[in-house]
Amino acid sequence: MSYTPGIGGDPAQLAQRISSNIQKITQCSVEIQRTLNQLGTPQDSPELRQQLQQKQQYTNQLAKETDKDIKEFGSLPAAPSEQRQRKIQKDRLVAEFTTSLTNFQKVQRQAAEKEKDFVARVRASSRVSGGFPEDSSKERNLVYWESQTQPQVQVQDEEITEDDLRLIHERESSIRQLEADIMDINEIFKDLGMMIHEQGDVIDSIEANVENAEVHVQQANQQLSRAADYQRKSRKTLCIIISILVIGVVIVSLIIWGSLKS
Repeated sequence: MSYTPGIGGDPAQLAQRISSNIQKITQCSVEIQRTLNQLGTPQDSPELRQQLQQKQQYTNQLAKETDKDIKEFGSLPAAPSEQRQRKIQKDRLVAEFTTSLTNFQKVQRQAAEKEKDFVARVRASSRVSGGFPEDSSKERNLVYWESQTQPQVQVQDEEITEDDLRLIHERESSIRQLEADIMDINEIFKDLGMMIHEQGDVIDSIEANVENAEVHVQQANQQLSRAADYQRKSRKTLCIIISILVIGVVIVSLIIWGSLKS
């Protein structure tokens, strides 16, 4: 199973890819949980555990790529009129991504606990003391167990077998990988938190500038409206004066005409 990230640039396509990846992460978490429920049952097998590990690695890589896509989405330029809608869309994607990551990390921790329990059972059945090795020195002690050339005694319950060692090494390697993947998800959570904070400051600044611009536009509109009122009043006054003059001229003309006629 492999994941090939797309090429960003277009906000709509990028948002669609992020949503698709989030859905994939959610679905993978469900499949991982279903596989975990089969461990320790008759359906358990090395092939099943290998599929589980591959699914976890795929989902972890998918989460990393989605984190990059959300960063890119948040940094894409947009017109001031689109900033608010872009922020709402980004916040929604971040919330959905956070939910899917939380579920994925939960099943990751369950998988790690399952592996540790498995190793503990193998050690107990082989009478291996010392618990789960958490560092290289303890791992060397485990190799030391394997390197001891004691006679092959037929008391199987009192010595570790080659198969036991192989299983323990495989499971411990799987546990270390799981713990590294869990740390990767923790870093993504921190990254998301920082990105939300920084992007929020930028959006707030842009929105403040937009609001200031809107205030100036409103003031200019008010001034234009007052100027238009003044202009209308001036025209009305001019029309009245012209009408009065015309009427005066007519009256004078009639008076003069009447005088001449008499």
